[in-house]
This record gives sequence, C-alpha cells and structure tokens, in this order.
Amino acid sequence: MADLREDREDREGREGGGRSEGSEGGGCREGSEGGRRGEGREGWHAGADRGFAPVGGSRLADGLRAYRLIAWMWIRSTMAYRASFAMTLFGNFAGTALDFVAILLMFSRVDELGGYSFGEVAFLYGLSSAAFGLTDLVIGSVDRLGQRVRDGTLDTLLVRPVPVLAQVAADRFALRRLGRITQGLLVLGYALVVVDISWTPLKVLLMPVMVVSGAAIFASVFVAGAAFQFVAQDASQVQNSFTYGGTTLLQYPPTVFAKDLVRGVTFVLPLAFVNWLPALYVLGLPYPLDLPEWVAFLSPLVATACCALAGVAWRAGLRSYRSTGS
Repeated sequence: MADLREDREDREGREGGGRSEGSEGGGCREGSEGGRRGEGREGWHAGADRGFAPVGGSRLADGLRAYRLIAWMWIRSTMAYRASFAMTLFGNFAGTALDFVAILLMFSRVDELGGYSFGEVAFLYGLSSAAFGLTDLVIGSVDRLGQRVRDGTLDTLLVRPVPVLAQVAADRFALRRLGRITQGLLVLGYALVVVDISWTPLKVLLMPVMVVSGAAIFASVFVAGAAFQFVAQDASQVQNSFTYGGTTLLQYPPTVFAKDLVRGVTFVLPLAFVNWLPALYVLGLPYPLDLPEWVAFLSPLVATACCALAGVAWRAGLRSYRSTGS
C-alpha cells in the first residue's frame, strides 16, 4: 500500500510540474504577444498623430505611391462599366461647356466685353478651365473632408501608415473630370487660332507654365479649404466659392470687375496669377492695376508660396482633429 501511495504521489508531482511549466510557457507567449500588440498599437497611434508613415521612409514617396494605388483602384472600378463611364464623361464635358455657351450668348449681342474680343475672352476661359480641370481631377475629392469629419470615417484614414492627404485626394478618383480638361483645351486651341498673338520664345514658354502653375494655385486653395473644414466641418460650400467660383471669375476679363475685387485676387488670394497676369502679357494687353510686365512671370513662385502655406494650414488642421467622440 505504501508503495502504491508513493507511486501515485510521484505521478501527481510530475503532472503538476508539467502543468506549471506549460502555464509558465503560455504566460511567456501571452506576454510576448501582448507586447507585440502594444507595440503595434503605439505604431498605429504614432502614424495617426503624424498622418504619415513611421519615421524611416520618405513621406512624399509613400504619399505618391498610396495616391497611385488608390486612384488606380477607382479607375479600374470605373472602367468596369465603360458605357457608363463614356456617358458620365460626356455629361461632364457638356455640363462645363455651358459656361462657354453663356459667353457665346453675350457676344451674340456685343462685339467686345470689357474691351476684350471674343477670341481673347476664349483665351482666358481656356486657360482657367484647363488649369482648374487638372486640379479638380487630381485633388478635387478633398472637398468631401467635412463629411468625413462629421461621420467619423476620417479615423479609418488616420490609422493607416500613409499620408492622410494622399488618401483623401485619391478617394473616389473621378476619371470623368477629364471632360472639363478636354473642353478647356479645345476652347484654348480655338483661341490660339483666332487671336493674333506676336509670339516670342518667352510667350511660348509661358503657355505650359501658366497651366501648371495655375493648377498648383488652385490645388493650394483646395487644400487650405479642406484644412478649414477640420474646424468648420460643414464648410464645403465656402470652399467651393473660392475654387469653382474662382475659376468662373477668371474666365472673364479683369476689366469687367471693380478694382477692389481685382486687387483682392491679386494681392490677397492670388488667383490672378492663374491666368490674368500671364495671359495679358501673352496677349499684349494692359493689366487694370498698372503692374510691371515682369509680374507676369511670378506665377511659379506664387504657386510655390501658396502650396507651402496650404501645407502649413493642412498640418495645423490635422493636429487639431479630435475625432467625433464616442
């Protein structure tokens, strides 16, 4: 009996030791897994606070790559229904063309508008539409930021280790917006044919510079307006008054507006550098404010300054974001 009792105690001791070792091993595994989960959460929160990938990678490269992947996803989704895409593309082309139809109706009653001929107004219109259309295609989706702030879906973008601005800009990438660009370039081509321009190498160089710099200026207005929506939340129409309203303003000669308005879009919100100042140099026409000719070549510098200020505003708005609560 004593031998049996000793054998049973030995077996229970061995089994207890095994269970103890197993629990200790499980505790170690759980501790290491918990540590990894904790590190992951810290990494996500750090990325959310900064709005870009963890330190060690290029923010610009990460942003461009994320933008390209998201935009390509939406392009593939759009091209899955090609008939629908063709109809929406034509609708965008026709809808934006109505602005030019309004100009045609005006010139059916007058020969000049503010001292400008039909071809010269078409030149202004084409430059403004092409520059704005390029911006609207690439970054136009940022005007939906206020909706994301209100419904809390912006939080899903903050936890991804890529720049938030790239995600917001590429979200719902709309290839149909090529209609506006196409329509603007067609009007610009018509204007170049009918307007008698004394071409010089500087004027030829200024043509693509106007479109690219104008697109950058409009992009800065889009981003600054989106940054304002972090605070106002429901301010998309305020933003549209400066973006869509701005391109409509620039489609007409500056001479038809009050000088105070012209000063405002020259020195405060420098939309005049999109097309008014450089285009009037190309056309050989005077600017209402009697500025020197060399101001027409400042569009790239103005665009760079505007983008820098918009970037500061965006970072400030992103840091001020505190989610929608529980």
